Amino acid sequence: MRAQKPRDSGLPQSATTTTTTQVMPGTAKRKTWIKKTPIEIVLDQINRIKDDVAKKEEEFKQAKRQLEKLEAARKVLEAT
Repeated sequence: MRAQKPRDSGLPQSATTTTTTQVMPGTAKRKTWIKKTPIEIVLDQINRIKDDVAKKEEEFKQAKRQLEKLEAARKVLEAT
């Protein structure tokens, strides 16, 4: 005899998971959504890109230092 498969509740998987993520009254409340103006959106994008550029510049500096060290090692190896 075969073991019976567990029966589905008939609800899609997403419907069952959304009920567990709802905020119960009396617990921590979510922050209210504040609509941003187009100016705020553009300023946020500018700040985000500035941060990305600064991060990539630092990565570039590190890669350049590593390259200089390897070039120095290459000169030493070629001299021998």
